[in-house]
Amino acid sequence: MIQQTPQPVLVVDFGAQYAQLIARRVREANLYSEVIPHTATAEDIQAKNPAALVLSGGPSSVYSEDAPSLDPEVFELGIPVFGICYGFQTMAQALGGTVAETGKREYGRTQLMIDGGALHEGETNMVWMSHGDAVTEAPAGFTVTASTNGAPVAAFENLEKKMAGVQYHPEVKHSPHGQEVLTRFLTEVAGLEPTWTAENIAEQLIDDVREQVGDGHAICGLSGGVDSAVAAAIVQRAIGDRLTCVFVDHGLLRKYERQQVETDFVAATDVRLITMDESEAFLAKLAGVSEPEAKRKAIGNEFIRAFERAVAQAMDGKEVEFLVQGTLYPDVVESGGGNGTSMIKSHHNVGGLPDDVEFKLVEPLRLLFKDEVRAVGRELGLPEAIVGRQPFPGPGLGIRIIGEVTKERLDLLRDADFIAREEMTAAGLDDQVWQCPVVLLADVRSVGVQGDFRTYGHPIVLRPVTSEDAMTADWARIPYEVLEKISTRITNEVEGVNRVVLDVTSKPPGTIEWE
Repeated sequence: MIQQTPQPVLVVDFGAQYAQLIARRVREANLYSEVIPHTATAEDIQAKNPAALVLSGGPSSVYSEDAPSLDPEVFELGIPVFGICYGFQTMAQALGGTVAETGKREYGRTQLMIDGGALHEGETNMVWMSHGDAVTEAPAGFTVTASTNGAPVAAFENLEKKMAGVQYHPEVKHSPHGQEVLTRFLTEVAGLEPTWTAENIAEQLIDDVREQVGDGHAICGLSGGVDSAVAAAIVQRAIGDRLTCVFVDHGLLRKYERQQVETDFVAATDVRLITMDESEAFLAKLAGVSEPEAKRKAIGNEFIRAFERAVAQAMDGKEVEFLVQGTLYPDVVESGGGNGTSMIKSHHNVGGLPDDVEFKLVEPLRLLFKDEVRAVGRELGLPEAIVGRQPFPGPGLGIRIIGEVTKERLDLLRDADFIAREEMTAAGLDDQVWQCPVVLLADVRSVGVQGDFRTYGHPIVLRPVTSEDAMTADWARIPYEVLEKISTRITNEVEGVNRVVLDVTSKPPGTIEWE
């Protein structure tokens, strides 16, 4: 946990679906940000010593009886404030402006007419609107700098007070110049220095872990994923060989993932690693199980038992006080934000250990978003195969096999998955695709012709998606020639597969994973 963070830019959440996204955009301007509820008082906010405030949008009308509001004394604290959508309206109302229902609602792409000011450039911008009410009169001392057909005051600013706001959503990509507007406010109007960089973050995190752990020992469960790998690398830099990592191979990994952890990760970090091959135990628990939720539970329960055995071996009689976890900032926000030192009994995480054994949590990534975790990992010299790894479900390939999980089916899916990932990497698509689950329809057979013979094989489903946070997703438009290569290679090289299909469902209605 970071002990000495920079002055935060506080994102005040009025119930917006984009509050976390705003915080991410502030981070992209190389400034540290945190999300706080609108119920925070002026005293609460002042205690955090913020560099600036950003007021989020929200679904309410400022005139609703139960409309969320901000302590009006906040505007007297002398802190730079930027309002977005509902936050723009509640800011205008609190400062003496007028908000009204004009009868001209605006949803989606809207042309913004610009009339000078410090935030916008040019005469018009395309922006993303989502509002019914509108600001019809700016507060005294504020200059109106933009309008739309449905919002006579679509942006205003008071440079002396370092306050400004916009009716549209600059944080979404549908507002192409939105990031520039937000960055201009923070750096030019508020005068903040952009120091939140991967190098500075990594140095601070290492110092914080060194201070927290002191002379103690820590243990970390590696999954092969980005979060646990970067968390472990930070802790290893801080305390060296007093960190022991355990890696449970449950047999549900993708091709070469175990080798990546055992060779590439260890070579890059010099971490002490214990690997437990538990694949046979997991396959035994999954025998005859085909219902998705039953598979998840079987994998989860067995993982607890396997991790328990690995931890017991790693401790080897030593007193290990700290458990490293790869908790990210979205997890913290979604769980209520919790303050203070976390304590967790070991049997809640690694069942079966003695009840009197307790671990203190070390969560070096708890203030970071996923893209920041990757940047820190690169700063620490981790291999791109780990840092750039796509999100992968905890139950692994077990939930990408539709039907019973067997060794033969896992091997088949591993080969198909490897081919799909290899061809997309060769085509330079890794930065464009958030995730590409490859699914084996094990309980389905399709007729095919291979080598002049009639075959009766399994279909493979490709599920490439684009997303920012996995809450919503769209299917990725993979070039036809790449899909052709993937399909040809899979049907030629993977015995038992005679058909490759493409999933073109967005989320919603479909989830990213099939199970």
